[in-house]
Amino acid sequence: MDWDEAERRKPVLPKFETMSIEDLQDRILALESEIATIRDVIKAKQMARGSADTFFKK
Repeated sequence: MDWDEAERRKPVLPKFETMSIEDLQDRILALESEIATIRDVIKAKQMARGSADTFFKK
């Protein structure tokens, strides 16, 4: 398997219809937490990029 093939593969999603309401709610909470973490990382990277841009423009 090469890298292109690995990148094209989509994760297998669970069958949501078979999950309980509580499990679905837990999944939503976990995904929302992951999204918040990713947004924080993006903000940090944007700030670092902005600082680097400012430093190197002098």
